[in-house]
Amino acid sequence: MSETTAPRRVQRVRHETRRRQLLVKRVEDLSPGLRRITLSGDELAGFVSASFDDHVKLIFDAGDGAERPAVMRDYTPRRHDAAAGELDIVFALHGDGPAAAWATQAAPGQPLVVAGPRGSFVIPLDYDWHLLAGDETALPAIARRLEELPAGARVIVLLAVAPEDRRPLASAANVTLQWLDDDAALLAAVRALELPAGEGYAWCAGEAALMAELRRVLVDGKGHDKQAIRAAAYWKRGAIAHHETLDL
Repeated sequence: MSETTAPRRVQRVRHETRRRQLLVKRVEDLSPGLRRITLSGDELAGFVSASFDDHVKLIFDAGDGAERPAVMRDYTPRRHDAAAGELDIVFALHGDGPAAAWATQAAPGQPLVVAGPRGSFVIPLDYDWHLLAGDETALPAIARRLEELPAGARVIVLLAVAPEDRRPLASAANVTLQWLDDDAALLAAVRALELPAGEGYAWCAGEAALMAELRRVLVDGKGHDKQAIRAAAYWKRGAIAHHETLDL
């Protein structure tokens, strides 16, 4: 089931929500703070991820023998290969939350329950330009989007990521990439940015307060079309398991 939302030119696609019991197939350290875990299993059949910023819920057992609910966290499907029956999730290993703790000790053969995605927000590839901005939590989605954009597409990427976790990002598109040291530098870069001419789409993800401010700068400060921006709070300082879309 899908519907097109005018004038955004985006498509909202709903998916059947399922829980899948999968197994760790491979574990690869991409950098000191980032680990890619490849999941597989028969229950991955029928999995659909139609957009680079989809999110699935990873469901972790409390793990202490207590009768407590499982813990759930939202993550981006970094890569899905239906033919190979594989799903990649990239974890930031900073912090001591349940997802980082699980990823730190994950090994082939371990189980993990994955639910969703419930839907996809499909942004067309043919905008005159694309702006992708965020912190390390946005890196998997941005890396996936860059791989999907065609040759000739114009892309501006602003990423606040620790130097040790920066790595080349593959793309056939015409990419201008700026690595930044922290949230303040990311905000300053967006404020200093001169938006290109033509119809563009801005996608931002990261800490809630910063993403709200980035949206205000782009829409109120620079006059960017509020129907052509998606700002997502992937996390919030002082909150646990926060995920929110700020542009609706």
